[in-house]
Amino acid sequence: MPSKLNLMSTYILLIIIWATTPLAIVWSVADINLYWALALRFFLALPLAGILLLLMRQALPYDVQSIHSYIAGSCSFIGSQIFTYIATGYLSSGIIALMFGLAPIITGLIGHFVFRIHLHRLQWLGMCIAVAGLGIICMGGSGQHVQLTGILLMLMSVLIYCASIFWVKKVNAPLAPMAQATGSILVSALVALCMVPFIWADLPSNLPSTKSILALLYAVIMASLIAMFCYFKLVQNIKATTLSLTTVMTPMLAIVVGAVFNNEKLTLMVLCGAGVLILGLCVYFYKDFRASRMLTRNLKS
Repeated sequence: MPSKLNLMSTYILLIIIWATTPLAIVWSVADINLYWALALRFFLALPLAGILLLLMRQALPYDVQSIHSYIAGSCSFIGSQIFTYIATGYLSSGIIALMFGLAPIITGLIGHFVFRIHLHRLQWLGMCIAVAGLGIICMGGSGQHVQLTGILLMLMSVLIYCASIFWVKKVNAPLAPMAQATGSILVSALVALCMVPFIWADLPSNLPSTKSILALLYAVIMASLIAMFCYFKLVQNIKATTLSLTTVMTPMLAIVVGAVFNNEKLTLMVLCGAGVLILGLCVYFYKDFRASRMLTRNLKS
């Protein structure tokens, strides 16, 4: 079991990577067909993951339970990301990250309706506030790089991502985080390989810009390897709802990153909607925040 400091450091690193990954995705598809950008991400990530696995002297099990877990994990890779990549044509990087802020709510709904997990009144209130914030974003984004089609695509992406969390935990395979990540990347790469005949005509004929290449490499190394190692490590050691809490802190940071590095301008109404959505998430997690603060006080005393 990793130490609390180890898990906290992993948690913070994951937030930073996820806050910057949407911009990397937007930049990577600027000069590369989005399906090729997605496929190349996993084709490049797979050998790197295999090398890391060898360096860490970890095995990649191929028993039925492990393969089941790899398939479940791949949903948070290519299953979720394909909708995110398509959404780049309709949303700014900041709004893409903001949409992932809905992960705790969707996780809660899946837990409630599928696994009969009880949700208290504040959680339902938080959900309603967050949905109201999403509605404000949709209305305030007309004419800007915030379109309903992108919102729907991201909702599908987040739904698959949240379902993947529960699926991996339900399989509960005794895998090391790097083995889980590598196996999930392998499955994702195989799915991407099946896409190649359909996207072959869009194979890049010219060398992309340096920015697109660097963004693709960032997505490969940081988002597909480092972040997923952190992600599966946290999946195995903390609650699913606690893991989803990372997306509460990510969106506003991502909006700032997009504004500073990509000159993304958002209307006041969109920013207000983002604030309402974040408020809803804070209400949703109010009891968790309070319980965590009380636990910290008890430990100090």
